[in-house]
Formats: sequence, C-alpha cells, structure tokens
Amino acid sequence: MKKSICLYFQVHQPARLRLYRFFDIGKDSHYYDDFANRTILRRVAQKCYLPMNALLLDLIEANKGAFKVAFSISGTVLEQFDRYAPEVIESFRKLAQTGCVEFLSETYYHSLAALASEAEFKHQVLKHKAAIEHYFGVTPKAFRNTELIYSDAIGEMVYEMGFKTMLTEGAKHILGWKSPNFVYSGATAPKLKLLLKNSSLSDDIAFRFSDRGWSDWPLTGEKYLSWVKASAQNDEIVNLFMDYETFGEHQKASSGIFDFMRYFPEEVLRDGEFEFVTPSEAAKKHRPVGDLDVMDPISWADEERDVTAWLGNELQNDAFNKLYDQVEKLGLLNDESLWADFGHLQESDHFYYMCTKFFSDGAVHKYFNPYDTPYEAFINYMNVLSDFILRVDDAISVSDVNFAPAKPKKAAAKKTVKAAPKAKAAAPKAKKPAAKKTTKK
Repeated sequence: MKKSICLYFQVHQPARLRLYRFFDIGKDSHYYDDFANRTILRRVAQKCYLPMNALLLDLIEANKGAFKVAFSISGTVLEQFDRYAPEVIESFRKLAQTGCVEFLSETYYHSLAALASEAEFKHQVLKHKAAIEHYFGVTPKAFRNTELIYSDAIGEMVYEMGFKTMLTEGAKHILGWKSPNFVYSGATAPKLKLLLKNSSLSDDIAFRFSDRGWSDWPLTGEKYLSWVKASAQNDEIVNLFMDYETFGEHQKASSGIFDFMRYFPEEVLRDGEFEFVTPSEAAKKHRPVGDLDVMDPISWADEERDVTAWLGNELQNDAFNKLYDQVEKLGLLNDESLWADFGHLQESDHFYYMCTKFFSDGAVHKYFNPYDTPYEAFINYMNVLSDFILRVDDAISVSDVNFAPAKPKKAAAKKTVKAAPKAKAAAPKAKKPAAKKTTKK
C-alpha cells in the first residue's frame, strides 16, 4: 500500500474593525473597516486565491484526479467573497466539481467558541455547514477547528455532531516520542480519527520558503520530496497543513512558490511511493495506531502550540470574558443584526492582535497585525464591545417592556405586538438552538 500525503489549506480573512473611538460609543454602531476589508480581499484574491485555484485545477486535470487537496473556508471570508470578489467563489466551485477537493467544516466566524460556549460552538458549525452546502453543493464530513485548536473535550463535541475525522497539530509536548505521521484516535472519543500536522515540513513551505538566509534555500520539489520520504521512512502519512495565503501573499510569486507547487505534485506522482489523499480518504485508508490524550487545548500557533496566541495575557482574557458574558442575554433576543455582530466580534483575529509575545513569535504576530501595539488593538476592540453591550442591554430593556405581562385592571382584548422585522442575513444560516436561561449557550 502506498503512503499518503494530505494537503490542507486554511482560507480566512477577518472582518477588520475600523478605528472606533470612545466618543463613538452609543452613537455609531457600524464597526467595520469596509475599505480595508475590500482592498485586502481584492489584493489577496488577485495574488493568491484566483491564480492558485487555477493552478490546482490544472494539476487535478493534468494528473487525471490523482492530485487531491482539502480546504476549510471560513464563513467570514465567504461573505467577503460574495461582496467583493464573487469570481473567487466560482473558482472554488470549479474545484468542487472535480471531486478531488474536500471542503471541511469549521466554526463559521473562525472563532474561539469551542473554548467558551458549547451551544455557540455547535451553532456556528451548523451555520458553516449550511454555507458550504449552499455555495459548493457538498456536505462537509471532516472537521478542523479554528487554528487547529483541539482538546479531548472539543473532540467529544465534534464527534457528537457526527464528524468522524478531525485535523489538529502534531504538538511535540503531546506526542512525545510518537510520530505525527500516523492516524490517531481521540482519548475520550475513540471513534474520532485525528490527522496531525507535520509542523517541520509544513513550515518549510509556509514560513521558510523565501528566506534566502535559510541554509536549505532554494527549496525544490525534488529536495522537498526527499525530506518527505525521510520523515515517513517507517510511517504512513504526511499531513501538510498551512494557510492558503502562503501562496502569493505571504510568499510572493517572485519567490517561485507557484512554480514549486506546480512541480512538486508531479515529482510525488512520478516517484510512486506516495499518493495524495483528502482527510476523509486518509481516515478510511489508515487505521489509528493509538489514542491521543490532550487535556489542555493545543493549536498550530507559535512555539508553544497552545492557545496563548489568543488568550495569553490579561488584555485578551478580559476582552474574551466580557464578550462571552453576552451569550445568555443574546439568547433571549431574536435580533439578526446583534447576532451577526456578535459572530464577527468572536473572530480569533481580534484577540491575536492583542498578543504581547516577543522574539520570533512576536515577529509573526506583528506581520499580521494592523495595529501598532497590542494595547491599541485592545482599546479599539473594547470600545466596539462597549457599544455592542449597550445595544444588547437596550434590546433586553425594550423586550421587557414589550413582552412583560401587564397587570389587568379590567378584562380587555389582548393587543398583539409585532416583533421588529429581521435584518437580511448575509449568508445562509443554520437554525439557532433555543437558549436556556439556566446554562450557558
């Protein structure tokens, strides 16, 4: 049996916040930098999404289906594609029609909901599933959580939702002597199969490819395949997981990244030792060699491979806790606008911008950060959140006035109070589970 290579790409662009000052609170509830979001989305579409999708389509057709890849595409970026670059949606549809591309399920808003609210997490997964079915005509069967965040508890929730395959990080402090180049099972969800990212080989492309100071520069398809073969000498599968924006955005076209991606699959298929598989195919092909016990959440971020990139300081935790304190109150409301803003305020990017790490990790954080300092990111976010909380409290107050039963003095006909019309949803939305006052959503 041939060994496997599983290529997976994450596609996401956040809904960036505009400069929101203290004096805007209570006066202006439009939170987003529409100009920046449009400009960046259009730029990345031209540099990455469109040319890379065309390249992958060529590779699939040229190799008659032997080349396969997988994507997870956040609901937030799907909304932006719809609004600013519908041609990108069409290019992904063409890939979907080949039958060689798997679209994974995830949280709609690329959020940290799995760490805060089981009900909100499950709602976003269902909402995302509906969006993928709407746009691409396929139903996701495998799951990846935001930034590959995983723990035993998260694995249980994912399995309960019907997923049998999940992607996560091959964190060294979890694996110990074990290799990431096998399929594992969840410790508390033994029927959930786990595919682990090979960090070293993935980062050779995602981070080191264009570094001329790297001792192995330049990276060729032939050289890279020799590393893949050496890594999996006694193993079964190599999982190469990375941001899709690696191609053309993080690693510029002038670096040769597109040429590398064009010829590497041909090297693999010509050599014959490996075949390309999607995550669901990998789970069917390979049996778990053992379980993976993950009590504390892991991710693919930073040297620690934990969640400190988003929840590693007091600023991040204060913002995170205040945001999710609104879950129960929102559960009493049926306001599409509030729910949409709540979703976008959950995007992990906002908390990433508040990270105060230094050295190598700090450089990576700075590259992706539109703010000059983490403190500016925190202040701007908290100004927006303050206005959002005012809107939630006002809506609760109005709801109490409209729907609280009055004490009747005389028998009278009941007056019907019409609910406010719902705002038009930006993307297909799964039905939200009913809120329970006694437990967190």
